[in-house]
Amino acid sequence: MTPSATPGPLGGLKVLDLSRFIAGPVCAQILADFGAEVVKIERPGGEDARHHEPYYRGESVYTMLYNRNKHGATLDTRHPSAAAILEDLVRWADVVVENYRPGTMERMGLGYERLTELHPEIILVSVSGFGQTGPMAQRALFDAISQASSGLMSITGEASGEPTLTGTYIADYVSGYQAAIGAFAALADKKETGKGQRVDVASLDSMFATLGTRLIAHLMLDLDMPRSGSRDLLTAPVNVYRARDGDVYIQAGTNGLFPKLCRSIGRTDLLEVPEYRTVPGRMADQETLEQAVADWAKTRTCAEIGDLLDEAGVPCAKVESVAEVAASPQIAAREMIAEVEHPDLGVLRLPGNPVKMDRSQPTTRKAPPRVGEDNEYVYRTILGRTEEELAELRDSGAL
Repeated sequence: MTPSATPGPLGGLKVLDLSRFIAGPVCAQILADFGAEVVKIERPGGEDARHHEPYYRGESVYTMLYNRNKHGATLDTRHPSAAAILEDLVRWADVVVENYRPGTMERMGLGYERLTELHPEIILVSVSGFGQTGPMAQRALFDAISQASSGLMSITGEASGEPTLTGTYIADYVSGYQAAIGAFAALADKKETGKGQRVDVASLDSMFATLGTRLIAHLMLDLDMPRSGSRDLLTAPVNVYRARDGDVYIQAGTNGLFPKLCRSIGRTDLLEVPEYRTVPGRMADQETLEQAVADWAKTRTCAEIGDLLDEAGVPCAKVESVAEVAASPQIAAREMIAEVEHPDLGVLRLPGNPVKMDRSQPTTRKAPPRVGEDNEYVYRTILGRTEEELAELRDSGAL
């Protein structure tokens, strides 16, 4: 799809995606969802992520998550012919996304100073573990390392248990989202000033910024707030409760919600306890309050609990499995499962973009590319290489 034919608010924007794994590709995919033309470069044979299980009809679903709407091209960046090709792609692009360890782009001959020589208005989005500066900048990082080093792992898990990872690659996702925000901001600035800039996003910074109340309590009050499991950090009663046919999360810790919960579960006597009329009083006796809710919940189904508390205005939710939420009518209504035709694999079902807009809706237009699927388009149409030159690049192993 040519830039002029690409729908969305970023139609006409050209992005060179040199990233791999999750954080960088998520950033570039967000730009692609909003209409940017994205060229993703990976090494011949495909990036490492293509070899991660599970597989769908022989193809890794891992890379399908982060590479829709992109043109896929291969290039051995260490090949003698690679430098000239990459420089031409930089001249073509408006934005370059990379998530190498700091210094790698410089060793490739594509440091930010060189990029600005090739394209004075270029925007470089660099996503790394610890950022481009600081004493830890050169350290390697994957998602779990970010969760551990940022403090997130220390506050996740049961109070009496061990620190634990989240159930998804949260650091990579958040870093990718922050990088996309940085790219949007840099594009807005460029529109006003005509100048590009470097966007430097660190996974450690991204996760540090999500620590919330525990962080500010330390910074301003010198408090160390412990892990709280599924309880709310600040109010009670809030927890997961076992029903007859599953688990339900009930959030009724505020002064307005607690009386509604008490009336719903037939425990208006709790409203007569002076201490329970305040948040600190309820927090001081969480176990007693949680036991009262647990005794009530275990005699009912998740649906019965949901109906009763919804009517009362008490926030609650069945703890859904991935399979259950994927089949949810709410997910369907929000178009959060996107379908796209793959030339080899048939219809792929992928997570949709969560941003909904009146006029500039993100779209899923193109399946995640096969290895080198768009080499002809990228090297012939975009860069203007001849068929003979393309054949020579193939024969030399550059592609």
